[in-house]
Amino acid sequence: MGRYITRRVLQGVLTLFLVILLLHLLTTLAIQLNGNPAQAFFGDRPPSPSQLAAVEKRYGLDDSCYDQLGSPCLGPFVDRLGAYASGDFGESLRGREVTDIVSAAAPNTLRLFAVVAVTWALIGMTLGSIAARRRGKPSDQGIRGLSVLIDALPIFVLLLIYKYVFSVPLSKWAKETFGSDSLPALLFKPSFSLDHPWATLIVPGILLGLAGSAAFIRLVRAAQLESYNADHVRAARSKGLSERHVAVHHVVRNSSIPVATAVGIIFTEALAGAVITEGMMNIYGMGGVLWKAVQDSDVSVVIGIVTLLAVVTVVVMIVVDVVYAALDPRIRYD
Repeated sequence: MGRYITRRVLQGVLTLFLVILLLHLLTTLAIQLNGNPAQAFFGDRPPSPSQLAAVEKRYGLDDSCYDQLGSPCLGPFVDRLGAYASGDFGESLRGREVTDIVSAAAPNTLRLFAVVAVTWALIGMTLGSIAARRRGKPSDQGIRGLSVLIDALPIFVLLLIYKYVFSVPLSKWAKETFGSDSLPALLFKPSFSLDHPWATLIVPGILLGLAGSAAFIRLVRAAQLESYNADHVRAARSKGLSERHVAVHHVVRNSSIPVATAVGIIFTEALAGAVITEGMMNIYGMGGVLWKAVQDSDVSVVIGIVTLLAVVTVVVMIVVDVVYAALDPRIRYD
């Protein structure tokens, strides 16, 4: 197991290096095509050449390679890797450390993902298990149709419908019925509130989790159908074990391997969905900060947050691989 984990960690480090290199090359090309983003520091005020040069030096944009279209700017890339290794992810155009911004925004993103994970577990596992146990019956067909309907509604459509059709009238009704600070009024609040982070994150989190639950439903159903027909399940039934015991101890465990694999894949989709969700619902999370940084051409924040999100994704993938190996010991020898 130790060699397996070491191999996965080394692969993760290589993946992370390639992600950072690709991000650097794309950002460099964007600067070379669109002009130096240091101009955004001054807004609508035209800076003097000395002011512009000072800002470019402060944010590491004063290298002449940024003026040469097609140059990979490997010098600034090496400098950035050295800074990242020492924990320095740069600072925003407003002079705030990126690590400080992330430490303030990350808790809200973690709250959002906690709601998403619970939604995945409740909807995916419950409906997938029901569909597998009632294969071919109306409930199975209804759940399969529901998963197709969920797939047809991407997260930004769900958020638009909720925010502009349901949120305002529901919030108004809840305020008039239960009061402005009541839980129902906060649940349907159209925008995020720092004073009530959990209450105002529940509905966006459920919508984001719902958008990713269709794959879980189908995967759980397919995996459990295969397990229901396996020899070890028939052997367990022949021993007189109850159907509940067979389902929990022999079907769910063995069908967890493909589900654990899917968690890593769906997590990356949810991460992208979190950027959209936090941006549209004005949530002060890592996705919302990234959304705002892109609008403001704040290069340091964009690169720093995308790099940190890549680190989180690589760590989640390694954890999924370890869980995968723990569920099926044969995998570690592959």
